[in-house]
Amino acid sequence: MSFNWFERGMPAAPAADTPIDYVAWAKRAYEHIRQQQQTEPVPVETPAPEPPTAEPAAPTSFLARAAALRQSRLAALKEALAPPETAPPPPTEPPPSAPPLPVLDEGFLWSAEILAAQGRQPEEVTLEEINWLQKLRQGLAKTRRQVLNQLKAIVGQGPLDERAVSELETLLLQADVGVTVTDWVIQELQTQIRRSALPPEAALKLMAELLRQVLDRPYQQGYARNLAPLRGHLNIWLITGVNGVGKTTTIGKLAHLGQKSGYKCLIAAADTFRAAAVEQVKIWGERAGVEVISNPSPNADPAAVVFDAITAAQARGVELLLVDTAGRLQNKQNLMAELQKIRRIIDKKATQAQVESLLVLDATLGQNGLRQAQVFTEAARLTGVILTKLDSTARGGIALAITQELGLPIRFVGAGEGMMDLRPFSSYEFVEALIGI
Repeated sequence: MSFNWFERGMPAAPAADTPIDYVAWAKRAYEHIRQQQQTEPVPVETPAPEPPTAEPAAPTSFLARAAALRQSRLAALKEALAPPETAPPPPTEPPPSAPPLPVLDEGFLWSAEILAAQGRQPEEVTLEEINWLQKLRQGLAKTRRQVLNQLKAIVGQGPLDERAVSELETLLLQADVGVTVTDWVIQELQTQIRRSALPPEAALKLMAELLRQVLDRPYQQGYARNLAPLRGHLNIWLITGVNGVGKTTTIGKLAHLGQKSGYKCLIAAADTFRAAAVEQVKIWGERAGVEVISNPSPNADPAAVVFDAITAAQARGVELLLVDTAGRLQNKQNLMAELQKIRRIIDKKATQAQVESLLVLDATLGQNGLRQAQVFTEAARLTGVILTKLDSTARGGIALAITQELGLPIRFVGAGEGMMDLRPFSSYEFVEALIGI
């Protein structure tokens, strides 16, 4: 059975009284991955046959034929007078390149520590997971440098007091955490300070724990911690978001995760109003190896496309149907009417389907992304958020504002352009990558 990448990151953390030798754990994981890479078969590419070279056409005029004859005779004379040449050795094909071996560096050790702290075993870890955590950490590097350096400067002055708390408040607001979350964190810190002064190390740990509590609040409101398609049933995921946030790319990556996890997938190209949207989703579907249901007519009815896709999914036993929807915020009323029509089609056509409505947000937008989420919450009955473009320009704090203000869980995070650069969200991994506690 295929490894389910939708459930990655769900293992429970070990008990607090269980010490872990992280260096030894990392060495075991490194050796396991290295052995995997060495025993993995290397695909040998068959070179494409060269097209036959066309012979030059024979000259037609008398003068041209005479000139060609003189040239051929001259060439034959030179060949007869030249010393015999030894035949060159046949070209040897370069050996197939071996899979890249992991590098046991600081990034590997940090990733190993994060996985070990969540109860993972060294023999379970893959190089893809190590690489993903390193990309997530690199994506939040800008925020981590700013926040962590100032945090250390604040708490390094001694026990946390009211003045230090005021500086922390400014720091959180600058990181796009939002006013509500900032007020709650500050209140909790002040409550702790009234009991006793906080040493620097304890203050950093408390900060990390408070941020994780904010990110995990939606799970206490009835949302499941894990969003994985139900096997043997039709799961329909509506993917919404404004143009430019990476919606189409995200659909391709989700389809790839589904294929890799052993699900039978299908894509519905229901964003029929944006120029080239259907062609773009077809390209990503081809990369993921997933068929795309579309309507070739210009400005086709999105609900009709969804209807056809559901019909095809039911006939083929598809387990995960990903629906690309339009994201035009210029006319909020039309957007709401269109999304509501699609939901009505799903409710009537696929009564037994497990339906999720996921909003794709660009993490670089900060608080503007929160306003987008508020609009789509009304129109699409959102059940979760996918945070994309967590690169060096994103501040990352918007994830906390979303879970606090909207009560929606962060379901996936993206930190790269590769097909595997989208993974299920883990509050523990996110906070560790964000502030490096």
